[in-house]
Amino acid sequence: MVLDVRELSSVTDYFVVASGTSEPHLRAITQEITDKLRDDYNVRARAVDGTTQTAWVVMDFFDVIVHVMRADVRERYNLEGLWGDAPKVSTRKKAPKKAKAAAS
Repeated sequence: MVLDVRELSSVTDYFVVASGTSEPHLRAITQEITDKLRDDYNVRARAVDGTTQTAWVVMDFFDVIVHVMRADVRERYNLEGLWGDAPKVSTRKKAPKKAKAAAS
């Protein structure tokens, strides 16, 4: 889930909240985020707090703060509820338009 907190927070613009099912799953999610942002956009977290062992990792990318947590921890802390006034951002990618077939 992505929350637009620009009108509610002076700390960041967006919260990304993601769940994993186990320590290896949390590790895979955080590693994928780290690798993709570094490789595709040359962006690195300016700070990381928590560990997969604590079941909650916070990655600070300045304008975006990513929370990756085990599902039970996500339910307990209920960030979506705490930031309930924040609009949710659609994360669905639009399908690319198909090129029109060339006339024969």
